[in-house]
Amino acid sequence: MHPASPPPDRSGLNALLRNRPFLALWTGQLLAQVADKVFYVLLIILLEAGSYRPWPAWEDSPNSMRSAVMVAFTLPAILFGSAAGIFVDRFSKKQMLVGCNVFRALLIIALPFLSKSFIVLLVITFLVSIVTQFFAPAEQAAIPLTVSREGLMSANALFASSTMGGIIVGMTIGEPILSLMRDRLGEGSQEFLLGGLYLVSAGLIYAMRVKEARGGSAVTIHPWQDFKEGLRYLKHNKLIGNAMVQLTILYSVFAALQVLAIALSGKIGLKETQFGFLLAAAGIGMVFGAAFLGHWGERVHHKPLPLIGFLMMGFVLAMFAFVRQLWLGLALSGLFGFGASLINGPMQALIQEKTPESMRGKVFGFENNAINIALSLPLAITGPLTDAVSKAVGSDDLGLRVVLLSLGFLVSVMGVAAWKHTRKVLQDVV
Repeated sequence: MHPASPPPDRSGLNALLRNRPFLALWTGQLLAQVADKVFYVLLIILLEAGSYRPWPAWEDSPNSMRSAVMVAFTLPAILFGSAAGIFVDRFSKKQMLVGCNVFRALLIIALPFLSKSFIVLLVITFLVSIVTQFFAPAEQAAIPLTVSREGLMSANALFASSTMGGIIVGMTIGEPILSLMRDRLGEGSQEFLLGGLYLVSAGLIYAMRVKEARGGSAVTIHPWQDFKEGLRYLKHNKLIGNAMVQLTILYSVFAALQVLAIALSGKIGLKETQFGFLLAAAGIGMVFGAAFLGHWGERVHHKPLPLIGFLMMGFVLAMFAFVRQLWLGLALSGLFGFGASLINGPMQALIQEKTPESMRGKVFGFENNAINIALSLPLAITGPLTDAVSKAVGSDDLGLRVVLLSLGFLVSVMGVAAWKHTRKVLQDVV
């Protein structure tokens, strides 16, 4: 479905920046991304401040309380990621996005007026996270409503870079802004600020003018049948399934880098608590990647961009094993982000282009679920694996090098394998 008022040009960043429906969606999701991360910071602040009464068994167990909140924050992504996409296909994407933001705002604004029991905080966190699972597939399914087919690669590259930027900005400004609000305006002001961010995001998306295909059975929901229909579609459409596998690998590598960046920061002249600079450099690299795809995407779309991206990321991870200069480490991290954009932009564009509008919610629901699992597993195993290797070789520095070199080699091999599989699928399709 094409936008209500498409820009004169069909592709490129200039066209996107003149496309009002796309700008409304993009800025709205960016603000929502920032709010998501600020909410996570708020949860930690509320726990550290002792604002909520713990269960008697956890009175002297702050780590257990933090773990419980993290589980409540991440578990819905695994439980409801796929199911959410089913509902996205049955309702207006725009209404879904606006409704999710308004509902999250109301839940967070209600916090100061509810009981200060820890179970209340867990329930609110769980509900906010559930609503977020509906926002993610609706957002991806809405992109093709705002841009033409030729602009999908540029749009997805820009979304990917802004997503990373939103994570970095939210994690960076969250604590200072929330602390300032609490000191200046008192308790409860933090929740109102965060709720306001979601409401502004809802307002921006509400201003988005798009046309959506609406069938007569739009309100008829058969969750189990729709779930099986989505699985059948992915099973038979191998091109989309292969693209989703590549995106899952990409986010797994990014999650592993988040863990390794802490130790790596100390090796290149930063404090370990400053690992965010490495991730920020990767985000900047993704912005440059978005600009590259925006200006030259149509000229190089026939090139094996995902293969180049995986090889670039594998090279950077291997080089990280030997780099000890700050400037070189940041430059390599930027190159890592650039390579990631060469995978994310084309693969997301492929999924959106080849998926009919009636199936986009289901497909992106499955993708959201796969990505969340891909983000969770490396976060859980990369740290312990690095510790185990370091103990085996008798050196933390050598252990980190072994893990980085192994990961770089593995990423390159998976990239080549994915590229070969894509070529085979394309030959079968033709």
